[in-house]
Amino acid sequence: MKKVVLAAMLLIGFTAMAQPSSSRERGARTGMQDMTPEQMATLQTKKMTLALDLTERQQEQIKAIQLENAKLRKTKMEERKAQKETGEAKKPTSEERYALSNSRLDRQIAQKAEMKKILSDTQYEKWEKMQHRKGRHGKGKRRKGHGHQGKKKQN
Repeated sequence: MKKVVLAAMLLIGFTAMAQPSSSRERGARTGMQDMTPEQMATLQTKKMTLALDLTERQQEQIKAIQLENAKLRKTKMEERKAQKETGEAKKPTSEERYALSNSRLDRQIAQKAEMKKILSDTQYEKWEKMQHRKGRHGKGKRRKGHGHQGKKKQN
C-alpha cells in the first residue's frame, strides 16, 4: 500500500513539474499584453536605440512607426479576445487567410521601406539581420532534427 501511494505521489509530482506554468508558457509577451501601445512603442524604440545606436531624430521617427504597429496589434488582440469570449472564434477560410497574409505582408513591405528611409545603410543592414533572427524564432518555425541530441563525439 505504501508503495502504491509513493508511486502515485511521484507520478503526480513528475507530471506537475512537466507542465509549464502559465507565466512561463506565454514567455515575455505576458507583460506586453498589459501595456499600452505607447509603452510598447517606447520600449521597442529603446531596444532598437541600444542595438542600432539611433539618433534623437531617428528615435522619434521609429517610435511613430512602432506606435502605429503597437496600436494595430493591440486592436487585433482585443478583437480575438472578444471573439473567444463570445464564442464567435472560428477558423478563417482560405480566402480570409489569404487576405490576412496579404495585408500583413503589405504592412511589412511598407515598414521596410520606411526603415530604409530612416536608417543609415549600416543600421539598416543590422536591422534586417535582427528581423531575420526574430522571424526565425517565431511560432512553428523550428525544424525537427536539428540539435546535438544523439550525436556522439568522435576521437
